[in-house]
Amino acid sequence: MQSVGIIGAGIMGSGIAQTVAGKGMDVILTDVSLENAEKGKAGIAKSLARLVAKEKIAQADADALLARITPVADYAAMSGCDLIIEAATEREDIKAKIFEAAGKVLGANAIMASNTSSIPITRMAAGSPDASRFCGLHFFNPVPVMGLVEVIPGLATSQDTIDRMKAFGEKLGKTVVLAGDEPGFVVNRILCPMLNEAIFVLGAGIGSVEDIDAGCQIGLNHPMGPLTLADFVGLDTLYEIMKVFQATTGDPKYRPAPLLQKYVEAGWYGRKSGKGFYDYSGEVPVPSR
Repeated sequence: MQSVGIIGAGIMGSGIAQTVAGKGMDVILTDVSLENAEKGKAGIAKSLARLVAKEKIAQADADALLARITPVADYAAMSGCDLIIEAATEREDIKAKIFEAAGKVLGANAIMASNTSSIPITRMAAGSPDASRFCGLHFFNPVPVMGLVEVIPGLATSQDTIDRMKAFGEKLGKTVVLAGDEPGFVVNRILCPMLNEAIFVLGAGIGSVEDIDAGCQIGLNHPMGPLTLADFVGLDTLYEIMKVFQATTGDPKYRPAPLLQKYVEAGWYGRKSGKGFYDYSGEVPVPSR
């Protein structure tokens, strides 16, 4: 892999771009507009500036990394990429439109991958030009820090594609987990129902935001509580994931917590919106209610 196209310049897409460029590969970064793609690169520049200030990376290396990222307005520039990664919002209808459009410029030997955290790969691969060269490639937030990536083959994914994706993940310095094509794959199939259940507990008045987080953080020896983590993941993303779980499995145990739906309807998405289970408007986050 020498050149990687990334569709989606938000938190995940820009994190993937930074990680890939940091390993010496060229990145073509796009979003719904050139302005959004440039904004994504600007966010990477800010992140690198903090690392330079902490002496975690040299200024010359930061400059070289940024120079390898090229924001573009459309998919045409990705025709020469060895890999195109979709990192858009967790909605299947949006992703389907991306695969259809990006598939028109996908190289004859290039791979198309999705960073989906829950949507079945086999189903999405049907909308790609070649299902044998389609694969799930699920990174974790924040991508430059988290050391894991899930490789998820679909029913038609070739062994060559699987091998190349595993090698790519290892080249990025990640531990690669091979996951089956079931909703949520390995990690989120376990994690997201736990976060959803914590919200059920909060909605039932069994514990406060702070007590639920403290109980799980200390009692389960987790680095952060489930409500803090839900805010970090994005409540809108968690809501969409739980809807996919419920719709795909038909199991009511995966229904989104009513309080989660209310927060999403209110625009309280967590850290990225400034308010979720915590209010982030001050120096120290405090429970929103």
